[in-house]
Amino acid sequence: MSVTIRQATPADAAMLATLGKQTFESAFASQNTPENMEAYVSEAFTTEAFTEDIQDVNSLYYVAYINDSPVGYAKLRQNNNPEELTDPLPIELQRIYVDHNQIGTGVGKHLMEYCLKIASQQGFQTIWLGVWEHNTKAISFYQKWGFEVFGSHIFLLGDDPQTDLLMKRSL
Repeated sequence: MSVTIRQATPADAAMLATLGKQTFESAFASQNTPENMEAYVSEAFTTEAFTEDIQDVNSLYYVAYINDSPVGYAKLRQNNNPEELTDPLPIELQRIYVDHNQIGTGVGKHLMEYCLKIASQQGFQTIWLGVWEHNTKAISFYQKWGFEVFGSHIFLLGDDPQTDLLMKRSL
């Protein structure tokens, strides 16, 4: 299996909206109410939202493909750091999602390696992320990559305030 990764362009917005919605729902729908899922997904995973975000100079999207089919994506975001992060030159790994049929196949590993490489090449020294405290699979994945918890913040999913752990590692 060969995974290829490339930077997304505005032409990818509709595909990313579909992939983003699918991967988010498969990861979190069973643990949240349909109303809260719909409230979040209907705003966060639209073609318009992705088009605008891809064009934002602070955001970098990368799409993973197997046999020309999109199977995952990641987003790096700069200039969006929490106050408690005092490490030098930080960048956020804001999203990393893989199609549920591809989990365990190495797609996430390829996306993580790619994001760490890009962040380092661009001169960042720290990478951080937020992960839902109940997403134990993701927390374990990040710990395997050397991320450590340094704080927490509230993420609002619909009308449900959820605690995200903040994790970081050096590049």
